[in-house]
Parts: sequence; C-alpha cells; structure tokens
Amino acid sequence: MTGLGGGAAAPGDYVYFKSVVPLHKISIGSKLWRYYDFGPKAVPPLICIPGIAGTADVYYKQIMSLSMKGYRVISIDVPQVWNHHEWIHSFEKFLDSMNIHHVHICGTSLGGFLAQIFAQYRPRRVKSLVLSNTFLETHKFAAAMPWSPLVSWTPSFLLKRYLLTGIRDGPHEPFIADSVDFVVGQVETLSREDLSSRLILNVNVASVGSLSLPDSFITIMDTNDYSAVPRQLKDQVNERYSSAKRAVLRTGGDFPFLSRPDEVNLYLQLHLRRVGVEPRPDLVQGFTRDGSSGSSNDHEDGNSFDDHPKDDGDRSSGSDGRKTEHSESGPPNSDGLVPTSIVLGMVSSALHVSLCACS
Repeated sequence: MTGLGGGAAAPGDYVYFKSVVPLHKISIGSKLWRYYDFGPKAVPPLICIPGIAGTADVYYKQIMSLSMKGYRVISIDVPQVWNHHEWIHSFEKFLDSMNIHHVHICGTSLGGFLAQIFAQYRPRRVKSLVLSNTFLETHKFAAAMPWSPLVSWTPSFLLKRYLLTGIRDGPHEPFIADSVDFVVGQVETLSREDLSSRLILNVNVASVGSLSLPDSFITIMDTNDYSAVPRQLKDQVNERYSSAKRAVLRTGGDFPFLSRPDEVNLYLQLHLRRVGVEPRPDLVQGFTRDGSSGSSNDHEDGNSFDDHPKDDGDRSSGSDGRKTEHSESGPPNSDGLVPTSIVLGMVSSALHVSLCACS
C-alpha cells in the first residue's frame, strides 16, 4: 500500500472507523485538543497518547476493538505545548473539562514519556500505565539534535523530513509496511507548530523521577525487532520498573498498535482487568453520537459500529460543526522563519545522527 501522504486510499477499517466514531475538538484556554472518546462512560477510561509522528487516529484499532468489548478509550493528539510543565497543566485541564478524575494511560515513545511525567507530578490521578517503546530521559535525543534551538523557525517540510527519516526504511513485512504508510499519512496532516512543539518536548532535557505508582500497576509492552527508541533507553525503563508486567511482541516495529493490533489489544485487556477495570459490554449497544453510552432503547437514535453516520472529522471544525480556533501560543518569536538554506544545511548535517524517537 502506498503511503497515505502519497495519495493512496486509506485502509478500509479506518474509513469505517471515521464513519462511526466522532472526532471531538475543544479549546481549553489557548490549547486546542483533538481527540476520540468512545465506549461506556461508566467505565474508567484508557487514555492513549501517541509519539511524535502520531495523532489521535493511530489508535483507531484499539478504539474499535476495546469499545466493542465494553471499555472506554480516549485517544488524543498532543496539543501545542512547549515544555513538560505546560504539558502537565494542560493535560490536567483537559481531564477536568471531561470530568475525569482518575485515568489509566497507554503511551508510546514520547507519549509514554509524557505519561510518566504526568504520573510523577499528579500521582493521585494516574491509576495505571502501559508503556510501549518509550524512555526515561531525553538527554540522548537532545545530543542528537544540535539544531534544536532553530526548531521553532524551521519550515514544515524540513521538520517532516526529519521525522520521517527517523522511521526505519524497508523492507518490511506487509503489516508493518502498512503501519508505516499510515503514520506517514498522519504526519502530513500536522502543522509546523504541531511538529515544532513535539520535537521540542522530545529534546528538552528532562528525566522521569520516582513514581508513587507500584510496579504492579505498570505494563511494559515493547517490540523485539526494532524501534526508533534505542535499546539502551528501553532497557532503562525495564530496569526502573523491574517488577512491572512484561508484554513482549516478537515483531511489530515502531507502531505495534497498528501492525499487531490483536496482540496489543489482548495485552491491554489483560492489563485493564489486572488493575481492576471491569468492562461493561451490556452498555455497548447504546452508543450515542458523542460516543457516550446509553440504554438499549437509545440504539435507534444513537450509533454503534453497525451504524454509519456522516464523518465530521475535518481538522478545522469542532465535533458539533462549529469552527474552533487553533492555539495561538508558542515559543517567543515563533512568527519569523530563518532562511531555508541555513536551516536546510543544519538539518541535513544532522540527519545521519541517531534520530529522535518518532513512533
């Protein structure tokens, strides 16, 4: 399958997903949150946080599978935040706006790092973690990206080129190749500000401190073949949470949630049951248009995966059809651009270095 960014048709199950599950967009302060929320509201949610190259859409296979089994899944885009403390405050406000007090978080790569940072500083809100191909500190990424001070002024096409160079180029087995194609298509939807903020989060020097969350409430799910996160950094995660449950995928590449969805979904179910989250399959039949659950009598007016409402997933409009302003916050002087020739030279010289994790 040709990459989505190259104009190929999207996977059939993704088209079906988009026709059924509504995309929500809300502005909280200066931040625009883009997310999917599907499954019974009576169930504590599993919140999925993607890596640098991911969007809320990359977890669509988990949303489809787990929600039909009675779990609530929320998949988010990381908004335009420019440091880790801003991330903590922004994510907390997002949870408050959703009236969610306690969460279970699944994070991949940068998403896993952000999940750990949030659990460190807001320990009462995080009940469990699933960490996939992630890391404890960003020093290695900062050292590999000496041109990071220019990220905020770098043209979008160069930022995308940098991210995509970090994804291992074939040959891939078919399912892994399809997962790469899908993520490449998602990268094409990201703005320069989206890319800049994520890269800055990835290279701002920081490390995860001690978590009050017991290891027994953590599952580490890694692929055994390769990923953009160096093995040394993944080993540090395993050493830190030495008593955590292990979920090892023999293959899967950078995006096992797309390339090995059945295995990933099974591990997620096992994790949720182990930490005390009980699904409500009895509520699955009554999903309303906003993804909440209702009684079976609501079925005719709502939608489940057997219904096909019109997709409202335009990135520029809210889930209710109203236009939503994008976040205007950003780093100082982010309006100006350094001449492309200067940035291109610096970026190109750095591309042969070990690149940032972008799963």
